[in-house]
Amino acid sequence: MRPVVILLTLLSLAAPSFGDIIHLKNGRRIVADRVRESNGRVEYEIGDDTYAISRSLVERIDTGVGAVVARQESMPVLVPEQGVQQAPELVARVVRDGKVDTMALAALDDATQPELAAAAFFAAAQHEQTYGSPDRARAYLERAVHHLPENAALVEHYVAALLQLRRYRDAVTHAERATKLAPNSADAFGLLGLAYFHLERTQEAIQAWKRSLQLRPSAIVERYLAQAERDLAAESGFGQQESGHFTLRYEGRRTSASLRRDLLATLEAQYDDLVRELGVVPRQSIAVILYTEQAFSDVTQAPAWIGALNDGKLRIPMEGLETVTPELARVLKHELAHSFVNQITGNRCPVWLNEGVAMALEPRSVASHGRALAQLFQARKQIPLNTLEGPFLGLPKGQATVAYVQSLAAVEYIRSTYGMSDVVRVLERIGDGATAEAALRATVRADYGRLEEEIADYLKRTYGE
Repeated sequence: MRPVVILLTLLSLAAPSFGDIIHLKNGRRIVADRVRESNGRVEYEIGDDTYAISRSLVERIDTGVGAVVARQESMPVLVPEQGVQQAPELVARVVRDGKVDTMALAALDDATQPELAAAAFFAAAQHEQTYGSPDRARAYLERAVHHLPENAALVEHYVAALLQLRRYRDAVTHAERATKLAPNSADAFGLLGLAYFHLERTQEAIQAWKRSLQLRPSAIVERYLAQAERDLAAESGFGQQESGHFTLRYEGRRTSASLRRDLLATLEAQYDDLVRELGVVPRQSIAVILYTEQAFSDVTQAPAWIGALNDGKLRIPMEGLETVTPELARVLKHELAHSFVNQITGNRCPVWLNEGVAMALEPRSVASHGRALAQLFQARKQIPLNTLEGPFLGLPKGQATVAYVQSLAAVEYIRSTYGMSDVVRVLERIGDGATAEAALRATVRADYGRLEEEIADYLKRTYGE
């Protein structure tokens, strides 16, 4: 396609649609079609589906803003509804000037007053979960559970923290204990199902989620259950093969032994490349599932333009392929890169950065769209990066193309100007609890507005107008 035609296409597709944005205290955002508040909960609609979360998890709601409306690419987060009573004066002792006071916390770490100590560590964990490091939050919750090991609500929050950090085996152990401590807790069974699901124990996940729904209706758990049941139906009769870092599931009649062997060898080589480039090693074996085109569509419910999906598992349509083609290798590395990025950021990475890093590591260049994209930025018709923090999955194909190309341009600019090490530092700061914009300011000295100006200059300088 000629550059002027690409430019007109980009300009026409970049116009945002209207929706509401829920800003969560943990830094995440949910882009929804409609949002309403009721009885201490925030209810929101995405397409035909309705979900609800506790109002206490929400920082603010922006209504009617010009945001790209998109469906979530990964499953929604399960957060225990059971809380722990917090006295304001205790929270004030533990959190001062926006930070956990470790000296005050140590003074409260008293085995003779376990309730007070557990409440203090829970307050510290809640602060870190909202404003700081997910791993520090986990450590504080672990200490809270140490003081009150029979408190089911604390154990459930600890399980949720382990799940966020993808420590699924640890999560199963503690979630199973939570269901014994609180056999009528829908939260405990919901979290246990999630831990089972990520460990490929799909039938057990289904049983746990059905029990959770018997105890309390939940749109989120219903969505998880539907996904697990689709997986189970599609994968009945699938074979399984393992390598050092991957568990491969496949339909034997559709994939030859040589293709499976080559695919695992390709993934292992890419895994080693990403360890060197990003400096992190995923904690768990990574599930890779091969589907026919129809089975992929049935299981993922993804739009037709999606070529593969990583929702914690690499889901790859393979129909008609007999070898690992260069294009398939790029797809594999792209999806695998998401697992590494999610490991670094604790699943907190904004989608534009996650997709931009994955494309850059395929490797892919923005060059084929460079001139048209440069003109798009010069005309100030680009999609603002702060509206690309949420998922692209619900976008029409053309608008999604703009979002992906812009994401790649942003990462390409940062890498070419500051080096891949600074891209990784941005990811690490997000993993430590910073927002994406704060991580950018601390690393490349640019907020979103400034970064878009610098991207515009880079595109003009590199690819012309």
